[in-house]
Amino acid sequence: MILLTFNMLNMEAETKNGIRISDEERVKITEDNTKAILRILDIHDIKATFFVEISIVEKLKNLIKAISGRGHEIAFYNKNSSLQEIEQAKKTIQDFLEKQIRGIRQKDFKLPDGDLKLLEFNYISNIDNANILFPLKRLERNTEITEDDGISIVPESISPYSQLPYNDFVFQMLPMSYYQSMVFETLKNEEFVLIYLNTWQFTDFKKYRFKIPFYRSLFSGRKMEDKLDALLTWINEKELATSRMKDYIF
Repeated sequence: MILLTFNMLNMEAETKNGIRISDEERVKITEDNTKAILRILDIHDIKATFFVEISIVEKLKNLIKAISGRGHEIAFYNKNSSLQEIEQAKKTIQDFLEKQIRGIRQKDFKLPDGDLKLLEFNYISNIDNANILFPLKRLERNTEITEDDGISIVPESISPYSQLPYNDFVFQMLPMSYYQSMVFETLKNEEFVLIYLNTWQFTDFKKYRFKIPFYRSLFSGRKMEDKLDALLTWINEKELATSRMKDYIF
């Protein structure tokens, strides 16, 4: 099973040459990038899970409704929000969509599993920092879904074929033919492959002059759209199964 997920995050990097990009413009970039992703998913009739960063939930309510209306799952991404902020956002979106928010993803700032269970999340999908060198110690992590007092803990996937994690950076940098081989070989050994990308990777960095490392701007924007399209075309050609996170876990 392939679990395709997207982190809906604003680009927070500074800009070049003193050009100012307002918070509203940053939200608009996230919205436009997400709509591009949705178009590609629609073409291939593949459903995914979108992890929306909590601080921009209110500003993206209409887009969130459109995502949910197309059959995709809405979950939360916690960058540095408090339990109270998460609880309020969860109530707001659940009332708005009339659907339960089951999942939450964390990276640098991680709240205790027990606290998130009290907010009635059903699963946690924590991710690590993408590192160019990919230290070998990361490869020793368990890649199976575990349960902790009634809440499912979903780890990042790691390829036994290449010993690389399926994070945003790996997808952006690897040639698609190599990446496809990696996915295919992993599915021979594991029950699922969890793939995650960030919406900001689909930004046109020639148009929006953010200060980011050179390697992060490579194959971004339209090239990311083309790579996603190529991956989904291959998935359908090979008749590989895909699923939203909540459907696979439960």
